[in-house]
Amino acid sequence: MRILAINPGMLSLKIGIFEDEKLVTHSTINHPYDELCKYPNIMDEFDYRKEALLKELEKMGVSLDFDVVVGRGGLVKPMEGGVYELNDKVIEDTRHPRINHACNLGPLLANSLAKEIGCRAFTVDPGVVDELDDIARVTGMPELPHQTIWHALNQREIAKRYCRENGLKYNEQTLIVCHMGSGISFALHHKGRAIECSDALSGDGPFSPSRAGQLPSSQLVKLCYSGKYTLDEMLRKMNGHSGLVAYLGTSDLMEVERRIDNGDKEAEFYLRAMCYQTARYLGSLAPVVNGKVDAVLLTGALCRCPYVRDWVKERIEYLAPVHIYPGEDELTALANNAYRALIGEEEIKEYK
Repeated sequence: MRILAINPGMLSLKIGIFEDEKLVTHSTINHPYDELCKYPNIMDEFDYRKEALLKELEKMGVSLDFDVVVGRGGLVKPMEGGVYELNDKVIEDTRHPRINHACNLGPLLANSLAKEIGCRAFTVDPGVVDELDDIARVTGMPELPHQTIWHALNQREIAKRYCRENGLKYNEQTLIVCHMGSGISFALHHKGRAIECSDALSGDGPFSPSRAGQLPSSQLVKLCYSGKYTLDEMLRKMNGHSGLVAYLGTSDLMEVERRIDNGDKEAEFYLRAMCYQTARYLGSLAPVVNGKVDAVLLTGALCRCPYVRDWVKERIEYLAPVHIYPGEDELTALANNAYRALIGEEEIKEYK
């Protein structure tokens, strides 16, 4: 099976060419910020991104004879996890997403290319996967039920990888999984479902290198009505200009590490605070299953930082064995799920 996997980011587009489950070649297209600023919103970037993708494939000498094109999922309505065949309904909903984000280009690019090639088009575990128990939706304010936007794709792939490596079945395990990158999300994977997880894009959970995380609600409301910020400015402040960058002036973990290695106590304090919050939120998941957790899995780019992985691990390993999977490989997650679906090991679901 020849598979093309597409993962659009805010300033980049990652592509991977796979044969069955083997990565043959990959590339990252870095889009100049000034170039993207020409477009009023992310959806207007479609033609520009598609042309860049086709040029890159041509440059790589890749022939367009794929069995399936699989794209990172968009922020459409909540759905259960799994592999979905792209249809008119999901494409229409992706064109009018809940939140404006580059991931929304994933299904659109995959669908457009697949139609030209004459092959199938899939998406896998988009960030809106919602498998919460009803009790987890209650917040204390009926107008604001708990919702989920999280790193479902990478989290679920890491959970399945851990199970494969240890001769376990994903649908029989209870795992706490935390993705730590520019945003930090966590979920309780219980017998094949994420029954509790965070809404990382909307301010749930710990602060991260550039996001505020959960804030004191009364203080936040007062700040919003203080007259200091417009709505758009406040949203950008919470998601992009908070967290480590607000305290230390940088969201670059390598820079923070260098400062700590050079004796910067302020950098050490705030990085520890981020790890402290992360561990605290992970620990809060245990009561959902009466403390019966089989393992804790830490993944994402921040796990490459020894301070982060060690400080989080030391606070949470009392609960269950901690396993660390540095980085993220969403291209492989997309391709492997598509391959398993094509050979009948994964159900191909229909978006309705």
